[in-house]
Amino acid sequence: MATKVETVVSITIDRNALARVMAHLARVVERRSTIPILGNVRLSPGDNYLTLTATDLDIEARVDVDCEVSGSVDITVPARTLNDIVRKIAEGASVSLGWDDTGSTVTVRSGRSRFALQALPASDFPDLTAGDMPHRFTMPAATMLALIEATSFAIPTDETRYCLNGIYLHCPTDGENGSLLRGVATDGHRLARFDAPAPEEASGMPGIIVPRKTAGEIARLAKDAMDKQGNGDIEVALSPSKIRVSAAHVTLTSKLIDGTFPDYQRVIPSGNDKRATLARGAFASAADRVATISSERGSAVKLSFEPASDPQSGNRFAGGEDAEKNTGKLRLSATSSDAGSAEEEIEAQYDEAALDIGFNSRYLADIFAALEGDTVLVKLGDPGSPTLFQKSEADNLLIVLMPMRV
Repeated sequence: MATKVETVVSITIDRNALARVMAHLARVVERRSTIPILGNVRLSPGDNYLTLTATDLDIEARVDVDCEVSGSVDITVPARTLNDIVRKIAEGASVSLGWDDTGSTVTVRSGRSRFALQALPASDFPDLTAGDMPHRFTMPAATMLALIEATSFAIPTDETRYCLNGIYLHCPTDGENGSLLRGVATDGHRLARFDAPAPEEASGMPGIIVPRKTAGEIARLAKDAMDKQGNGDIEVALSPSKIRVSAAHVTLTSKLIDGTFPDYQRVIPSGNDKRATLARGAFASAADRVATISSERGSAVKLSFEPASDPQSGNRFAGGEDAEKNTGKLRLSATSSDAGSAEEEIEAQYDEAALDIGFNSRYLADIFAALEGDTVLVKLGDPGSPTLFQKSEADNLLIVLMPMRV
């Protein structure tokens, strides 16, 4: 006589809500993991809600979603398969999930569609949330989003220097600008530093290195936490080894990079006394057009800054009525042994001695994207020294770029 199998958990959930959750969790799941359970999402029924959890052992995402629930037994199913199923179900439909007391199969139903997914026991699913996180604070989601978007472009894509593969988040102790929460990223060729007011509770937090993947997920979480006016908060908890960020019904927990971030202050020049102010749009477009001449990605673009007149003559840019008359210029040029050469000239507020310097064109494009705004302030030293880029003198984002030989 066959043993009767009974459904122990039954869940009815809105397709759109489940699709949003699964799209988020699918990014966390490792695509090529050799550990089968890491390809699964954990389903944990609660009191009128379902908690879904995904992890790759370095980062864990947990999301609560409202639904009708009967039963309380956890189980895990393939995350990407469930994501694909839900994504293909009609919007606005209702989805039913159920599993029996054998714990081997999860049934997914919607309309006339029925799927039976192979399951694994929840007891094998790793838990990344354990451990005390003594430092806790709340901050505007918009501030965290701005910090990550302004600095993440400078995180290196290779892993040869592991401690650089993230954003260094800390509260500097120099005391020059009050209490700050600072994010720094660098790949050795460029550096981005973003300052924001630090929440009072963040004082005394350890300096931590947030991995690239984690930073991207925190940025998405921060964006989801904001309303149409950009308001909304996120909660941050951390220890020297982990960070946890929460907003609404989502909790993101991640391991931190174990290492010492280099002394970035040493590469930020303090003697760059030559200043040029340019229209960001014109500067970005000209650099992009000139770089077209070379088929090599990241080819050099030469920037030739020239004053309106010889700075020794006393006819220097001073603003006011004579500002337009005394505006200098920037000539951008590039050469290629295969394709030829290109040159373009734009106006610049520059009144120092003429100076030629070269930069990686791709790095320039990244800078223009990060700075946004209408203008770019360029602080120059000599052709072989790092150059500073900002929107304005008092801007909270500072970018350092190493020059190239041209």
